[in-house]
This record gives sequence, C-alpha cells and structure tokens, in this order.
Amino acid sequence: MIGSVQRAMRLLESVAEHEHGAPAKQLARETGLALPTAYHLLRTLVHEGYLRRDRGLFFLGEAAERLSSSGAEQKRRSTVVEALGHWRDLIGVPVYYAQYRDGEIEVLCVSESPGSPAVEEWADFRETGHAHAIGQCLLAQLDDEARRDHLDRYPVQSITPYTVRDGHSLLRRLERTARMGPVIERQEYALGTVCAAIPITVGNAAATMAISLPAHQADRLLAATQQLQAEIGRLMGSLAISISI
Repeated sequence: MIGSVQRAMRLLESVAEHEHGAPAKQLARETGLALPTAYHLLRTLVHEGYLRRDRGLFFLGEAAERLSSSGAEQKRRSTVVEALGHWRDLIGVPVYYAQYRDGEIEVLCVSESPGSPAVEEWADFRETGHAHAIGQCLLAQLDDEARRDHLDRYPVQSITPYTVRDGHSLLRRLERTARMGPVIERQEYALGTVCAAIPITVGNAAATMAISLPAHQADRLLAATQQLQAEIGRLMGSLAISISI
C-alpha cells in the first residue's frame, strides 16, 4: 500500500464530514497525522483541486465534487439497470428505458437475455419514432409544437406493411392516446415483433419503459404490460430520481 495515498484519502474523508470547513490542526488530529504531514498533504490536495482553502479552513474542491457527482450518476444508472433486469426475469421479456432529450429519442438502457432477446435496431430508432412503441409513447407526451417539429425532421415513412401511412394519421393516433396509458404497436417497426410502451414521469422530460415479444406470443403482451405497470408503480418512489440518468 502507498502510505501517502492512504493518508491523503483519510484527509479527504475528514474534510467531507465538515460542511462548514475545518482547520488543518483539527484535520490532523482527526486523522491521526502529524501536523507537518497533514499540512503537506493538504497543500498538495489544494493544488490538485481536490480541496480548497478559505480563511484557514479546508473544504472539498471542484475535483472532489466532480468525483462525487460521477459516482452518484453511476449509482443511479446501476439502480435502473438492476430494476430492468429484475423485471426482465420476472416477466420474461426484454425491458427498455428511453427518454426524449434535446429533440431526440434516446434508448438509454436495454435489459435482455438469451431467452428474451431485444428487438434488433435494424432502422435507426431516432429516425423511426413514428413506427415503434417507444417513439410513439414519447411523442404522445410532447406538446403539439414539439411533436410537429420532430416529424418535420423525421418524416413518417413506411418501414413495414403495418407502419402508419402518413404524419396526419400518426398525429390523430397520438391525440387519441390516453395521457398515462400504454402504447401498443404490432409489427410496425419490425415484422414478427409486438411491443408496448408505458409513459413515465421524469420531471419535465418525456420518458418510457417498454417491452417486446415475438408476434406469435402477442396474446401475452397485454398481461405483461399490466404486470410491468404494477411493478413500476411499486418501485416508482425509489426509482424516480434514478431514472433521470
């Protein structure tokens, strides 16, 4: 073990416990370090941006705060991945999580298994939002202006015989979609596949959890969707912050 690294980490941990800062003598005492050693390490940590000094008191610096922010983000993402994996195994379907961010459809996480493979993205998900349940669910949550802007950039095009035929028809369908109801899509994006997407509230962002099944298992889709809705409702309190990955 590298002793100087261990001592520096103890100092960082000690500073983190003092919201209003702490002087070098107190930090040396709390970490069991000789005062000259503590001073040397504290100066180094300040120079590297992990601490800052103000009126003789030491606080966490920007570099340490970036580490903390990155760690929190990784923890939130891990929470989402674990939840999707749990639902995948429980329901026996691949589970997707997506958001509409900066004018684009983004599939942020997919949980699949050999027995429950995800749909192959054979046509760009961002450009074909009109054709798949994830995109339709996200577009249904937008206001009319944002919806039309998206379709101006990504016009409706038939990619299977079941795809909605034009933008006007799609807009009418989206307007009829219940605000928090599931969106069902059958072979509109990929032949042989049926999908369902459930709207999720993430602050002001449009988001969705979705599932897919082979078309020959279409009779399972409604029950699986209802089960996913129930599971999301059960975990939503603890998941609400995490899903803003």
